[in-house]
Amino acid sequence: MSKDDPEKIDINLDEETVDEGPEDVAAAAAEAMREAARSAGRKLSEEMAGDAAATAVAAQLAKIQAEKDELRNVMIRRQADFENYKKRVERERAEDRSRATAVIIEQVLPVLDAFERALAAHADPAYEEYRKGFELIYRQLLDVFVRYGLEPIEAVGRPFDPHLHHAVERVESAEREDGIVIEEHQKGYLFRERVLRPSMVRVSFRPVEPALPPPDAPVN
Repeated sequence: MSKDDPEKIDINLDEETVDEGPEDVAAAAAEAMREAARSAGRKLSEEMAGDAAATAVAAQLAKIQAEKDELRNVMIRRQADFENYKKRVERERAEDRSRATAVIIEQVLPVLDAFERALAAHADPAYEEYRKGFELIYRQLLDVFVRYGLEPIEAVGRPFDPHLHHAVERVESAEREDGIVIEEHQKGYLFRERVLRPSMVRVSFRPVEPALPPPDAPVN
């Protein structure tokens, strides 16, 4: 039965009540109607209480779901923050290792310079065997640094680049284009695509040609 439909009230009188007088019958009927009304009220209250409980349960479930979604979003954000933190720490560690390696290699570069000067100074055939052994040691040392990211800068014969070369002298030359590196005093190096030490070089420049007099100028 729907709670919107009026409940039908049944009034049952026993035989003993029917045998009594009209007043008693009316009183019994009134009492029966009151009891029926109370019963209908109790049923209506129970139905309304059930609906309220269902509404409360639904609201509680919605609240729990919202809290669950919020916790899930918090966990996702925390996970993303942690991943970013790990990447940042790994990047910083890699940069620290790279800087430490660059410092060590830079301190050893004078040793490479000494090797190169020694090799250039001993071109006499009498020192050929000595020179070969010396050059082998130099190559092995250089190869170790190259594996860690060291790269010699190409200089001689190339246009002067202020980012890679440091000019110690400009030399007049009519045979070369202006701004060409013609000699390297000290080799420069890159470390992982960054300049660790620029090349010390001599750079050519074209002589200034005297201006020719105009064709109609008088000859002295």
